[in-house]
Amino acid sequence: MVRNQDFGKVAVLLGGRSAERAISLRSGHAVLDALLRQGVDAHPFDPSEQHMEQLLQQGFNRAHIALHGRYGEDGTVQGALELMGIPYTGSGVMASALAMDKWRTKLLWEAAGITTPHHILINEQSDFAKVAQEVGLPLIVKPGREGSTIGLSKVEDVNDLPVACGLAAQHDAMVLAEQFIEGTELTAAILGDVALPLVRIEVESGLYDYEAKYLSDRTRYFCPSGVANAQEQSIQAQALRAHRVLGCEGWSRVDVILDKSGRPYFLEINTSPGMTDHSLVPMAAKAAGISFDDLVLRILELAHVG
Repeated sequence: MVRNQDFGKVAVLLGGRSAERAISLRSGHAVLDALLRQGVDAHPFDPSEQHMEQLLQQGFNRAHIALHGRYGEDGTVQGALELMGIPYTGSGVMASALAMDKWRTKLLWEAAGITTPHHILINEQSDFAKVAQEVGLPLIVKPGREGSTIGLSKVEDVNDLPVACGLAAQHDAMVLAEQFIEGTELTAAILGDVALPLVRIEVESGLYDYEAKYLSDRTRYFCPSGVANAQEQSIQAQALRAHRVLGCEGWSRVDVILDKSGRPYFLEINTSPGMTDHSLVPMAAKAAGISFDDLVLRILELAHVG
């Protein structure tokens, strides 16, 4: 057993430069408090305010990454930590970069036989009538390399596609038009080599967007999910495979839609999921008998060594 003092001086990386900075600060402070409660020598470290080499100068031995989005979840910070020889939580450089790239994630999943909604890359010069015909309406338009549904739109009328594309392009040059799957929103948390109980999400507006995730008190979460046991086990096994196909390690969260016929579609994967009071991984862990503090410590124990 690893004693909490054996982790040495731990940096909780939070904040950062991405569009998800506000959520990262909330996640990071929740993680920091949990580590401090358990006697870990943990300290906040915001890469947007301090140069990464200060991790070495300040004598940090390990990093708990609570950054979300670019410059934290996309392999950049992971590469810097590997160059400095500092173990860090979550996936390595390649898996982090792949998981952040929704288009390439889907390409790999499709090659591995993991079902994901039909999708194409678009830009502001696209033939939007052809896009609507190929993907079908309604459809989802979103940035290819952002998280927390930032820049995401549900499009029901082809005439709204240019505006939705423009909104997504404000956040990333890569824009995805994706088939909208109507059904049950689920998420599968992975911890180590285990898929935790599924969480089912009910959204009043019908779209699990930024407001529904972080601002609304009307979004409802169910864990146990209510999905039939055999089907839940099948989705958990596929989620774990989706995690492994990308080379992910430590922990992650796989987002899934179960259509009306009962077929699961795998949407995307998050290698540094939220740890706020609205976050899904802590809900799944709680259903598995793992407290928030124990979850945070377990993630730290699984730190990646480059």
